[in-house]
Amino acid sequence: MIFSRNAFGGADAVAAECVEYYEGEPLSYMTTTAVAQLRQLAATAPVLPTTTRTIEQFQRIALPGAPWRYAVTSNGGNILVDGLPDPTWRTAIDDQVRTTGATLAEVGAELRTRVDDSWVMKYREADDLFCYLVVHPDAVPAGFLATWDTWCRAHGWSASQQGRKIYTMPDAVSKSFAIAEVRRRLVDSGELAAPAPLYAAGDGALDAPMLRAADAAIRPRHGELEELNFTAPNLTVTTAAGILAGEEILAWFHAHAALTLRGTAPSPAPATTT
Repeated sequence: MIFSRNAFGGADAVAAECVEYYEGEPLSYMTTTAVAQLRQLAATAPVLPTTTRTIEQFQRIALPGAPWRYAVTSNGGNILVDGLPDPTWRTAIDDQVRTTGATLAEVGAELRTRVDDSWVMKYREADDLFCYLVVHPDAVPAGFLATWDTWCRAHGWSASQQGRKIYTMPDAVSKSFAIAEVRRRLVDSGELAAPAPLYAAGDGALDAPMLRAADAAIRPRHGELEELNFTAPNLTVTTAAGILAGEEILAWFHAHAALTLRGTAPSPAPATTT
């Protein structure tokens, strides 16, 4: 939903609003149309912001539609309730990571033996849950990601690349798991009807399980999933790329929300659109 200036995708002349500042400098934007669309959507249906960002990184975004009753950060490792991390969920995640694979310390130590400064700019650990590298994409050694992912999968983790970042993630940390938990809570509280459909959008490999789990999903015509040519029976692909894809995704959400409110099931989405 938010884009750096470099990710506008040729739509530099579009009217946009800054929704994130970092160290006092503007960083991320939405079109003015998308800002209005997201505010309207949040007033119409339960919207669950979901991101791989850490809690701190998410909280610096002035995402239209706030305040959020729930948000998912850290790729599902944390659920925020009224802006605060839920300790019960996090304890359960930490227990699962410990019992299903290697620890973050073990994974980080192994990863550092496989990289060097010629192509890695930074090594970071996120919310004590997972780690990632910031790399020079063109300089990543051929076969590194596949080899590293093979080691990870044997130890209860996986690896994926999104732009300049190579993520190493425990299997227990997944957006789809956290979304299912929030949905359960909303149904239990009576805020959401049990048959209510789930609609999702995402652009990275870490989003793929979430998109598959949704009743209908959409991805933009850019990003890691575009490079992987990711498709699924429930998936629509935008016509636009870059910041204008954000508008198209929100229009898609509005259309599906309207059909749901009218009690009309959306027709199956094509795997791609042209």
